[in-house]
Amino acid sequence: MKKVILAVNAGSSSVKVSVYSAELGQPPAQIAEAQVSGLTAAPATLKYLRGAQAVIKNREVDEKVNGQRDAFSLILDTLVRDHDLPEIKCKDDIGIICHRIVHGGDYTKPQLILDGTYHHLEELNDLAPLHNANSLGIVHLCIQELPGARNIACFDSQFHSTIPEHIRTYPINQDIARSNRLRKYGFHGISYSFITRATAEFLGKKPDEVNLIALHLGSGASACAIKAGKSWDTSMGLTPLAGLPGATRSGSVDPSLVFHYASDVGKLSPASTKDLHISRAEEILNKESGWKALTGTTNFAVIAGQSDDDGGSSSSSSSSSSSSKRLAFDLFVDRVCGFVGSYFVSLRGRVDALVFAGGIGEKSARLRAAVVEQAACLGFALDERANNEVGAADGEGWVVQDVGREGVTPRVLVCRTDEQFEMARMCAEDEELWGV
Repeated sequence: MKKVILAVNAGSSSVKVSVYSAELGQPPAQIAEAQVSGLTAAPATLKYLRGAQAVIKNREVDEKVNGQRDAFSLILDTLVRDHDLPEIKCKDDIGIICHRIVHGGDYTKPQLILDGTYHHLEELNDLAPLHNANSLGIVHLCIQELPGARNIACFDSQFHSTIPEHIRTYPINQDIARSNRLRKYGFHGISYSFITRATAEFLGKKPDEVNLIALHLGSGASACAIKAGKSWDTSMGLTPLAGLPGATRSGSVDPSLVFHYASDVGKLSPASTKDLHISRAEEILNKESGWKALTGTTNFAVIAGQSDDDGGSSSSSSSSSSSSKRLAFDLFVDRVCGFVGSYFVSLRGRVDALVFAGGIGEKSARLRAAVVEQAACLGFALDERANNEVGAADGEGWVVQDVGREGVTPRVLVCRTDEQFEMARMCAEDEELWGV
């Protein structure tokens, strides 16, 4: 029996929903996709694709959209009203809704969301106050408005449950650490799960046969050492803040830095609510740092020189802007290479491939070239032409492409990761999640 699966990915400023038709035990087939963007910078816009057809192209939203719940409601309404999408004639046609939940605590696999699961996830909000709440708001809405659907939580942290104890443990009082659940959890795990399977298939191996250094580089960025197909180490920690810098995140800094930064860092932010407690320190390091703090832009294409937003700026300000972008670019390359080197040693040099993924990893040829050049001492080598032509040969259909120099191992690969597909696949392959 076929089921319609909605894979929901709620970000800080957008909600993306991919729609699949699936049978138990079979790879799901995508039939539609919708996204509401610009939730933090009005006006919000709606994009809707049915199959390969662009039905709505970045239309400004007329409806009142205040946050992720409203955005999901708009997307759901768009799907139900589309008479050319016969798989969804009404809300009851939706069988499974899988939700990307950033922090899953000690959960090691996706969970059917019942009352107990939902309340446990609420308790985890303190570990990820800037991430989980938006997703749980949509979950609550689905439970209310789609009572016939099975809601499944897929966790960014679950892939990293295999990290060894000596790597995931922080050197602090262990009684306090255990009682407060303070350890490395890791994130972007749904993406790394997809990357592992797709890369293994590309290399002609089984997933449990590959050792990878994978880089998920986007506005949020992380690195992962994958040993025998399982997470061995990753750059993010207790929260997604640790590790690499991002669009607005600082990444790892001296823990005492924040206390020298401002006098009010321990106080609650004005953005806090009765359900969401955010300190000024968390706000500064998560939302007021990273490339935004260094350059004034969160667009890495501008930083990498692949786009230009300087407009008619004067020569002096243009020079200053160029200098800050160069600093941000060089800083990011340095931090990425630091993890590449560390993980190469941690994997004892047995590495099948260095894999670039995420929006930046997929699109920035300059960044890939800079990282591989700096990591050349480890045996990585780039084919300059292949690197500059990523995506050109096979249009939109590619998943993994080889940009490494011919005959050189380990390989250098680019993977177009797909978190929505990975969530839908997890549901379609698990009888318990499917509802047999």
